[in-house]
Amino acid sequence: MSEVLDKIKSRRSIRKYRSDMIPQDKLEKIIEAGTYAATGMGKQSPIIIAVTNKELRDKLSAMNAKIMGVENMDPFYGAPVVLIVLADKSRPTCVYDGSLVMGNLMLEAEEQGIGSCWIHRAKEEFESEEGKALLKKWGIEGDYVGIGHCILGYAAEGGEAPAKPRKEDYVVRVQG
Repeated sequence: MSEVLDKIKSRRSIRKYRSDMIPQDKLEKIIEAGTYAATGMGKQSPIIIAVTNKELRDKLSAMNAKIMGVENMDPFYGAPVVLIVLADKSRPTCVYDGSLVMGNLMLEAEEQGIGSCWIHRAKEEFESEEGKALLKKWGIEGDYVGIGHCILGYAAEGGEAPAKPRKEDYVVRVQG
């Protein structure tokens, strides 16, 4: 089996993290993988916002929890790093482009021995006035849609479970 297919099959979404920060060199490789995702017509509509500041990470977590309608919950499961993927709304493929970035980020995290999970509600976060103010503060101009948060860190537990069996009708083969 190919090494890539091995990583695809072994990667799991981690929902409990240790607080220790991941090394900068591993983070940079994960981010670089995201920048090489396929995009519609090669237009590279996504951007990645790398958040390693705990105070900002906690603010984003609170915003995300509020959208969920819950309090006293960390939707980022204690992960110390959040990579926010946004994509330029003017590109008709923006959601697909950003989704491919998310996939690349999670696969390279697996390669680096780092746990990851896709957390939703980035769309709602950055449509809010608070989210728009953050983008402005960060110097991000343009009309972006939130695709997702790729949380990163070392798994506190789990992550080794085998993949669930694939459903029987996953592939429909049409020949000749």
